[in-house]
Amino acid sequence: MMIMTRYALLLLLAFASLQLLCFAADDDVVFYDSFEESFDGRWIVSDKDDYKGVWKHSKSEGHDDYGLLVSEMAKKYAIVKELDEAVNLKDGTTVLQFETRLQGGLECGGAYLKYLRPQDAGWKPKEFDNESPYSIMFGPDKCGATNKLHFILKHKNPKSGEYIEHHLKYPPSVPSDKLTHVYTAILKPDNEVSILIDGEEKKKASFLSAEDFEPPLIPSKTIPDPDDKKPEDWDERAKIPDPDAVKPEDWDEDAPMEIEDEEAVKPESWLDDEPEEIDDPEATKPEDWDDEEDGEWEAPKIENPQCEIAPGCGEWKRPMKRNPAYKGKWSPPLIDNPSYKGIWKPQEIPNPNYFELEKPDFDPIAAIGIEIWTMQDGILFDNILIAKNDKVAESYRETTWKPKFEVEKEKQKAEDEAADSARLAGFQRKVFDVLYKVADIPFLSKYKHQILDLIEHAETQPNLTIGVLVSIVVIILTIFFKLIFGGKKQVCQE
Repeated sequence: MMIMTRYALLLLLAFASLQLLCFAADDDVVFYDSFEESFDGRWIVSDKDDYKGVWKHSKSEGHDDYGLLVSEMAKKYAIVKELDEAVNLKDGTTVLQFETRLQGGLECGGAYLKYLRPQDAGWKPKEFDNESPYSIMFGPDKCGATNKLHFILKHKNPKSGEYIEHHLKYPPSVPSDKLTHVYTAILKPDNEVSILIDGEEKKKASFLSAEDFEPPLIPSKTIPDPDDKKPEDWDERAKIPDPDAVKPEDWDEDAPMEIEDEEAVKPESWLDDEPEEIDDPEATKPEDWDDEEDGEWEAPKIENPQCEIAPGCGEWKRPMKRNPAYKGKWSPPLIDNPSYKGIWKPQEIPNPNYFELEKPDFDPIAAIGIEIWTMQDGILFDNILIAKNDKVAESYRETTWKPKFEVEKEKQKAEDEAADSARLAGFQRKVFDVLYKVADIPFLSKYKHQILDLIEHAETQPNLTIGVLVSIVVIILTIFFKLIFGGKKQVCQE
């Protein structure tokens, strides 16, 4: 009885701990959308005229899992979801995470999210467009030479009041396959941001480092004076033409670069009267040729065969050679400029917009928007998450993304293996065709049936192709050596 009571108590404690963990996890989830239900009534599609792309609630290819689908090519798309409560990015850790599957690939277009500032910044959901103010833009972007996972922070300069886009330097590349990938940005209270692809950290940066963001969040202390002007007598020429230099009297600027080689002699067998091209003697006028409609028929030209055995045909001309008297246009040599002062630069003055910063002054996130222009369709967004704990984001990756990814990866592997097998089968067919021709070579006639047996055996078991090739090569080499060394032996005996 005592044992049963303790066992029940342990079960109760374990259940209570699990419930506490679940509540803690729920508290850390600020926003999550799995798109298992239609986005209608929850997400707002922009009414702006430029955005004609149609969003669809659709299954991911090969899954029963739904997502938000870009359904048409070469369109602009805009859709937004207002959050129940704005997210304060200054408070602890914030995790931004979402899945994207490029089912049709991505040659030119974006698949990123914009995390928008509150509407009092000057935007409305029905008028959402590329001018709507955001705090962070994050996600894939690819077109031409551009292939990167964007992370852009819009930060307000406290001195000028201007919002400036700060781009993460050297961002990671976007996977080029058509599988589902999950992208994660972890904003940490120590001013660091970590960028993950499929749970693996690809980039770590500091918001306050000039090495990590362009332009830096903290501007330079000085700037070039915009009112400073280069003096009129400032000479930036390091070298100048020598004013005392004089062109030599024997310098002929009119002499040509090349002249005829007077020493050249026409070869004795040169055919002066033979043209370089002649009418094709084998050509005949087509039967349907009409002189009145098509004009007088002329045979096509071919190279004169007489010219191929002779040094040349037609009028002989002396070859050209370089003129030893050629010097070209004369110009005075360059000397050091005694007035050279260097490359002029405006003087540095204190930057009126300079400020110091201990932490980024993030604007809150009040909505999530997708505003893209893409040449491809089939882009599927799914499992959009904002959390305050990176462990929670990890658990979502394990439960929502990883099972799908593993299935897709295995399917892709099987398709790749099938394609490789088809290519190998095509190669083997070509090999067999060549081997059949080899079997018909006259000096192998004695071994033809043996070679054909090997080929037919390999066709029924393609994995033996290499072995068959080796066997046939051995047969050919054996015959070859017999012909050579066998012949020599007979000669010696005679």
